[in-house]
Parts: sequence; structure tokens; C-alpha cells
Amino acid sequence: MSLSITIRPVTPEDMREITAIYAHAVTYGTASFELEPPNETEMDARRRALENGGFPYLVAELAGRVAGYAYAGPYRTRPAYRYTVEDSVYIHPDAHRQGVGRRLLAGLIAKAEAGGFRQMIAVIGDSGQTSSIALHRALGFAPAGTFTNIGYKHGRWLDTVLMQRALGDGAGTPP
Repeated sequence: MSLSITIRPVTPEDMREITAIYAHAVTYGTASFELEPPNETEMDARRRALENGGFPYLVAELAGRVAGYAYAGPYRTRPAYRYTVEDSVYIHPDAHRQGVGRRLLAGLIAKAEAGGFRQMIAVIGDSGQTSSIALHRALGFAPAGTFTNIGYKHGRWLDTVLMQRALGDGAGTPP
């Protein structure tokens, strides 16, 4: 029997679980190039900044627990990039390969389109993140390039894979 995944907007009460999920990713993974996990106060400040900027931030619940989260944030801060967002998706280690990432990213794409954004960029830490690359490809992202050996973490050099997806009319019409 498969469990039901609920996708909903983030709340301040989710930050403890989100902080733990991110801490695991920072400590053991290569999806983030941060070297030290931020504390809950910092993670909540980041959440508030995204929400105040009009960016979507979602959580997935599985069996009554936060199983993952996703948000879109500014790709770059200069004004010409204001219609382009970068996505971030993090899944609790116990919830991998259960469809949580796919549901979160699909929901994030829909919210970003509804918010008037036109392009979504995936900046995937490490070319060895084949699951993340496959997830993005399955939801319409195309490869846009790879920066090789630009980050150093866990005793090795890491690539960054860039993928891109048009949102709504993309570049077909003015914003």
C-alpha cells in the first residue's frame, strides 16, 4: 500500500524538520556546497526572505511527517533576472525513491508559473547526482551546461550541472 503525499505551503512550524533535512544534506551529501549546516534561526530567516520576495516554498508530508521541501528563489539578484528562479529540492533520507521529489518539483513549477516567473534553473551540485538530474529531466528540464571541478567538499572536487525549463510562455512573450 502506498502512502499519500501531501504538498502544501511551508509554515514556520515546519522549520525544525526542514533544518534537520538540510543539515543531513549538507553534512553527508553534495547537493549543497555549504560546508556547515545552518541552525534553525538562519533557516527560518531564509524562509522569510523567500516568502517576502514572493517566491514559492513548499513542503511534502508523508505519514504525517515533513518528508521534504522545495523552494524557488532568485537565480541572480540583478533586475534583468527577475523572471528567472532557481529551484531547490531536499528530501528526508527515509523518503527517497517514494515520489516525494517529483511531487514537490511539479508543485513548485506550477506555483512559479502562477507567480509570473518565466524560467527555472536547476543548479545541481555534483554530476554524480543522477537521481536529481533524472528528476529534473522527467519534469521538462534540459541540460544547459556543466561547470567542472568548481566546488571542493568531502575531500573531492565537484561539478555543478545546470538545467533549465521554461515556465508558462517562457521567452515567447514579454513578461
